[in-house]
Amino acid sequence: MIEGDELYTRVNKKVAPDASQGWTLVLMDRATRFLWEMHCGRKDRKLFKNAMRLLCEVIQQTGDVTLLTDGERRYGSLLFELCSEVLRPGKRGRPKKTRPKGVKVRLKNKGSQRHQRGPKRPKYQAPYPEHPDTAQPLAPTEIHANHLEAFHTSLRRRCAAYRRRTNMYAKTTGRLQERLDVYWIVHNFVRMHFTTRQVPAVALGVLESSLSLNELFFIQKITYIYNTC
Repeated sequence: MIEGDELYTRVNKKVAPDASQGWTLVLMDRATRFLWEMHCGRKDRKLFKNAMRLLCEVIQQTGDVTLLTDGERRYGSLLFELCSEVLRPGKRGRPKKTRPKGVKVRLKNKGSQRHQRGPKRPKYQAPYPEHPDTAQPLAPTEIHANHLEAFHTSLRRRCAAYRRRTNMYAKTTGRLQERLDVYWIVHNFVRMHFTTRQVPAVALGVLESSLSLNELFFIQKITYIYNTC
């Protein structure tokens, strides 16, 4: 199960949220707390599409992914656009597209629907049709991004660029991404998570043992670790 959510901060100066470059998209594995994606930019199609391409590579390796989002519908729509397949049941008519077998996307509809006209939206929803052979053992209580929300609280406490009510925000998007890359490496490969009592990369099976900060400085190409994940 992978949780998806966004985090917002200022970049250079205070602007409208739609024009800000400080939106950070995060994808976290729920069981191991491994961060699959952690990139910043404008909250547009490009930011979401790059993250969904990474999930497509994960789907090709595992064949079984459950993506849980907290109200953002673009996760499911772009993932469906990138890796949907045509279902051919042998019946007449145009075959419909579904998600690949073993892939599930659930989102929690946010906002009050008290004064909304027409039929009410379900609280938990699958935005696009899924393969009929995909198992659906997903309880409504599991459809949330609580673990990622807790991570956001920790990130605001540890990284000054995301700290509220201060002027210590990032000056440029590149500088902000550099801090995120460092945090991504330390979180996944160095620091033991306090709930799982394991380093996320070790819990996921990427490494046999955790890395120390001294060992990180001896690695000549740190992007090699990222690409092999």
